[in-house]
Amino acid sequence: MISKKAKYALKALLYLAKNSEKPLVLISEIAEGERIPRKFLEAILVDLKVQQVVQSTRGKNGGYTLVKDPSQISVGNVIRMIDGPLAPVHCVSHLYYRKCEECVDETTCEIRILMKQVRDATCAILDTTFLTDLTKVRTLVEAEA
Repeated sequence: MISKKAKYALKALLYLAKNSEKPLVLISEIAEGERIPRKFLEAILVDLKVQQVVQSTRGKNGGYTLVKDPSQISVGNVIRMIDGPLAPVHCVSHLYYRKCEECVDETTCEIRILMKQVRDATCAILDTTFLTDLTKVRTLVEAEA
């Protein structure tokens, strides 16, 4: 399960992607449009700025914008930036590997084998889904309604 922080980060980035015609978008606009608490959103946007996903401009006409094209920002990478590994257990994580203390033999551990399949399937979906894909999903759903 992703954290509320990761979900809000994705919602904020999607809002910026959908409003890319604007040079800058105010935090208050994103917070109101996506129903995200402003203070929480500020912290999230700072994290995304450090990760070089968004940039900000201060002042009267300030706001946020995406650094990269939405077609280059994968859902998997955003979740990793905010929550860390996608793997359900540390022993199958690529970047955050840690051996389980109770594990006798990793190569035959049934739980590890299953969780590796879960990790691979999750990564296959999230790492190949980009912000632009998500904006298209909403457009398709609205068109069907």
